[in-house]
Parts: sequence; C-alpha cells; structure tokens
Amino acid sequence: MKRLMDIWLSLTALVLLSPLLLATTVACVIGDGFPVLFRQVRVGLNGREYRMYKFRSMVRDASAVGPHFTDGAGDPRITRVGRFLRRTSIDELPQLLNVLKGDMSLVGPRPDLPVQRSLYSEHQWIERCSVRPGITGLAQALFRSEATHEQRLAADLRYAREASVWLDIRILFWTIKRLGGQAAN
Repeated sequence: MKRLMDIWLSLTALVLLSPLLLATTVACVIGDGFPVLFRQVRVGLNGREYRMYKFRSMVRDASAVGPHFTDGAGDPRITRVGRFLRRTSIDELPQLLNVLKGDMSLVGPRPDLPVQRSLYSEHQWIERCSVRPGITGLAQALFRSEATHEQRLAADLRYAREASVWLDIRILFWTIKRLGGQAAN
C-alpha cells in the first residue's frame, strides 16, 4: 500500500509541480549555469547505496571552495537561487524521481551519506535501514532542520519501529503545514 501511495502521489506531484520545476530549472541555469541537478550517493533500504537528486543550490565544484558540510546562511558556496531553494525546500523536489525509482519513499528517515554510518551503533543502523529513506520524515515534520543529531536519530528510529500508511499521511500533513508556515515568514 505504501509503495502504491508513493508512486501515485509522486506522479501527481510531478505533474502538478511541473511549472515550478521548469521555472526552478531556468532560475538555476540563469543563476549559476549547468548542471541543474546535484547527485550524491546516499544510503537506502537495507544499507544499499543509490544516487539521490536535488536541485543544485551550491556553486559548481563547491567541495573545492570549502567544508564538506554546509554552515548555513553565511556559507559562500550557496548560490543566491540556492538560498531560496533551500529555505523553501524546493531543492528537494527532484527526489520525487528517486521515489518513482524505488530508492526512496515520500516519508522515511532522511537518507544518510555513507560516511555517516559511524554515527550509529550496529543495532541503530540496521533499524534505521529497515525502511526506505524519505523526502520528509518524522524528524523533519517535528523539528525541520533545528534538531540535534540525537533528536533526529530518536525520531528516525521511532519511525522505523512504528511505520504505517496512517503515520505517513500524518507526517505528510505536518510537513505541509510546517512548510506553509515557513512560506508565510
């Protein structure tokens, strides 16, 4: 049931959001050229690695400019368009393609980089990788990006233990409400 919901909602979102996706593509090209999409290896269901897609929000070759993890609003690697994309979470929309491919779900723990494996105990990692990663998850619905690693981990493990279609629907509504509140700011 969850996979059917993922496919149906992702296809619907891609169709409804196609004007926004096109406008974002044009803005990215005008703002900093090609490539428009950022691809990065992430860890998915059962620890399998896959390539996750996002709209590129940083300058080309950003890793040569500075630190591996972004510092936030003052990071000189983030483009002007990229700041808007990140603030509105529009940069995450290409992950709908990952959902269609089966690499991700609409709801689940946010996918980790392979190097982040060391942040977990063996049991925590197995439990976290027992569900597909998601575009949004319990941690994002509750905390957005303000959560500590411990809070995100607790929410991700809680989701893995309690995953259900009903919980997914609630998390999707919480996420939409949170994003709506942010757009008003």
